[in-house]
Amino acid sequence: MSRLDSFIRRLTAQRDILNHVQADLDLPDNGPVMEIGLGNGRTFNHLREIFPGRRIIAFDRAMGAHASSVPEEGNLVIGEISETAQAYLGVDASLVHADIGTGYPEKDAITLTWLPQLVAGMLARGGVAVSGLPLDDALLVPLPVPASVPKDRYFLYRKA
Repeated sequence: MSRLDSFIRRLTAQRDILNHVQADLDLPDNGPVMEIGLGNGRTFNHLREIFPGRRIIAFDRAMGAHASSVPEEGNLVIGEISETAQAYLGVDASLVHADIGTGYPEKDAITLTWLPQLVAGMLARGGVAVSGLPLDDALLVPLPVPASVPKDRYFLYRKA
Protein backbone atom coordinates (compact mmCIF):
# COMPACT_ATOMS: atom_id res chain seq x y z
CA MET A 1 0.00 0.00 0.00
CA SER A 2 1.37 3.43 -0.87
CA ARG A 3 2.02 5.93 1.89
CA LEU A 4 -0.72 8.13 0.39
CA ASP A 5 -3.25 5.31 0.53
CA SER A 6 -2.14 4.50 4.08
CA PHE A 7 -2.59 8.16 5.09
CA ILE A 8 -6.07 8.31 3.57
CA ARG A 9 -6.98 5.06 5.31
CA ARG A 10 -5.74 6.42 8.65
CA LEU A 11 -7.65 9.68 8.35
CA THR A 12 -10.83 7.93 7.23
CA ALA A 13 -10.58 5.54 10.17
CA GLN A 14 -9.95 8.46 12.52
CA ARG A 15 -13.01 10.35 11.28
CA ASP A 16 -15.21 7.25 11.38
CA ILE A 17 -14.24 6.33 14.92
CA LEU A 18 -14.66 9.88 16.25
CA ASN A 19 -18.06 10.19 14.59
CA HIS A 20 -18.98 6.81 16.13
CA VAL A 21 -17.99 8.04 19.59
CA GLN A 22 -20.09 11.17 19.16
CA ALA A 23 -23.16 9.42 17.73
CA ASP A 24 -23.19 6.02 19.41
CA LEU A 25 -21.33 6.10 22.72
CA ASP A 26 -22.45 7.80 25.91
CA LEU A 27 -19.79 10.12 27.27
CA PRO A 28 -19.76 11.63 30.73
CA ASP A 29 -21.75 14.88 30.65
CA ASN A 30 -18.98 17.01 32.04
CA GLY A 31 -15.29 17.02 31.42
CA PRO A 32 -13.17 18.33 28.61
CA VAL A 33 -12.05 16.63 25.45
CA MET A 34 -8.29 16.13 25.33
CA GLU A 35 -6.48 16.19 21.98
CA ILE A 36 -3.02 14.67 22.42
CA GLY A 37 -1.09 15.67 19.34
CA LEU A 38 -2.54 18.83 17.77
CA GLY A 39 -0.40 18.60 14.63
CA ASN A 40 -1.89 20.77 11.91
CA GLY A 41 -5.22 20.90 13.74
CA ARG A 42 -7.47 18.94 11.39
CA THR A 43 -8.68 16.57 14.09
CA PHE A 44 -9.02 19.41 16.62
CA ASN A 45 -11.19 21.23 14.10
CA HIS A 46 -13.34 18.12 13.64
CA LEU A 47 -13.65 17.58 17.41
CA ARG A 48 -14.76 21.20 17.79
CA GLU A 49 -17.44 20.60 15.16
CA ILE A 50 -18.82 17.33 16.56
CA PHE A 51 -18.57 18.34 20.24
CA PRO A 52 -19.79 21.96 20.22
CA GLY A 53 -19.76 23.57 23.64
CA ARG A 54 -17.16 21.18 25.05
CA ARG A 55 -13.84 22.51 26.18
CA ILE A 56 -11.08 20.97 24.05
CA ILE A 57 -7.54 21.06 25.39
CA ALA A 58 -4.80 20.28 22.88
CA PHE A 59 -1.20 19.22 23.49
CA ASP A 60 1.79 19.24 21.18
CA ARG A 61 5.54 19.64 21.23
CA ALA A 62 5.38 22.74 19.03
CA MET A 63 2.72 24.91 17.44
CA GLY A 64 2.12 23.85 13.85
CA ALA A 65 -1.63 24.12 13.40
CA HIS A 66 -3.37 25.96 10.61
CA ALA A 67 -4.62 29.37 11.80
CA SER A 68 -8.26 28.17 11.60
CA SER A 69 -7.50 25.27 13.92
CA VAL A 70 -5.71 26.86 16.85
CA PRO A 71 -7.28 26.30 20.28
CA GLU A 72 -8.42 29.28 22.30
CA GLU A 73 -6.00 30.79 24.81
CA GLY A 74 -5.61 28.51 27.80
CA ASN A 75 -6.51 25.41 25.81
CA LEU A 76 -3.19 24.79 24.07
CA VAL A 77 -0.31 23.19 25.97
CA ILE A 78 3.07 23.29 24.24
CA GLY A 79 6.07 21.20 25.29
CA GLU A 80 7.00 17.58 25.77
CA ILE A 81 3.58 15.95 26.12
CA SER A 82 4.84 13.28 28.51
CA GLU A 83 5.74 16.12 30.89
CA THR A 84 3.25 18.93 30.24
CA ALA A 85 0.19 16.69 30.30
CA GLN A 86 0.97 15.47 33.82
CA ALA A 87 -0.73 18.63 35.11
CA TYR A 88 -4.01 17.31 33.66
CA LEU A 89 -4.10 13.97 35.47
CA GLY A 90 -7.43 13.76 37.29
CA VAL A 91 -9.11 16.30 34.99
CA ASP A 92 -11.98 13.80 34.43
CA ALA A 93 -11.99 14.14 30.66
CA SER A 94 -14.97 12.74 28.81
CA LEU A 95 -12.84 11.88 25.76
CA VAL A 96 -9.12 11.60 25.12
CA HIS A 97 -7.95 11.35 21.53
CA ALA A 98 -4.29 10.47 21.02
CA ASP A 99 -2.80 10.25 17.56
CA ILE A 100 0.93 10.57 18.16
CA GLY A 101 2.27 7.38 16.65
CA THR A 102 5.19 7.81 14.31
CA GLY A 103 5.14 4.57 12.35
CA TYR A 104 8.60 3.77 13.73
CA PRO A 105 8.22 0.87 16.18
CA GLU A 106 11.23 1.86 18.29
CA LYS A 107 9.92 5.43 18.76
CA ASP A 108 6.36 4.30 19.41
CA ALA A 109 7.62 1.83 22.02
CA ILE A 110 9.00 4.76 24.00
CA THR A 111 5.70 6.63 23.74
CA LEU A 112 3.88 3.54 24.97
CA THR A 113 5.90 3.61 28.21
CA TRP A 114 3.90 6.68 29.32
CA LEU A 115 0.87 7.22 27.03
CA PRO A 116 -1.49 4.51 28.37
CA GLN A 117 -1.13 5.67 31.98
CA LEU A 118 -1.49 9.31 30.94
CA VAL A 119 -4.71 8.64 29.04
CA ALA A 120 -6.19 6.54 31.85
CA GLY A 121 -5.22 9.23 34.37
CA MET A 122 -6.93 12.00 32.38
CA LEU A 123 -10.20 10.17 31.77
CA ALA A 124 -13.28 10.25 33.97
CA ARG A 125 -14.80 6.89 34.89
CA GLY A 126 -16.88 5.96 31.85
CA GLY A 127 -14.84 8.26 29.61
CA VAL A 128 -13.68 7.12 26.20
CA ALA A 129 -10.19 6.97 24.71
CA VAL A 130 -9.41 6.83 21.00
CA SER A 131 -5.82 6.11 20.04
CA GLY A 132 -3.73 5.33 17.02
CA LEU A 133 -1.53 3.21 19.29
CA PRO A 134 -2.76 0.32 21.46
CA LEU A 135 -3.14 1.38 25.10
CA ASP A 136 -2.35 -1.31 27.64
CA ASP A 137 -3.70 -0.18 31.01
CA ALA A 138 -5.86 -2.14 33.46
CA LEU A 139 -8.36 0.73 33.67
CA LEU A 140 -8.95 0.88 29.91
CA VAL A 141 -11.44 -1.67 28.61
CA PRO A 142 -11.23 -2.26 24.84
CA LEU A 143 -14.39 -1.51 22.82
CA PRO A 144 -15.21 -2.64 19.29
CA VAL A 145 -14.45 -0.17 16.53
CA PRO A 146 -16.82 0.53 13.64
CA ALA A 147 -16.71 -2.00 10.81
CA SER A 148 -15.18 0.64 8.53
CA VAL A 149 -12.06 0.87 10.71
CA PRO A 150 -9.39 -1.67 9.68
CA LYS A 151 -8.10 -3.97 12.43
CA ASP A 152 -5.28 -2.40 14.45
CA ARG A 153 -5.57 0.95 12.62
CA TYR A 154 -7.29 2.67 15.57
CA PHE A 155 -8.16 1.58 19.09
CA LEU A 156 -11.14 2.43 21.27
CA TYR A 157 -11.44 2.10 25.07
CA ARG A 158 -13.72 3.00 27.96
CA LYS A 159 -12.32 3.71 31.41
CA ALA A 160 -13.69 1.27 33.98
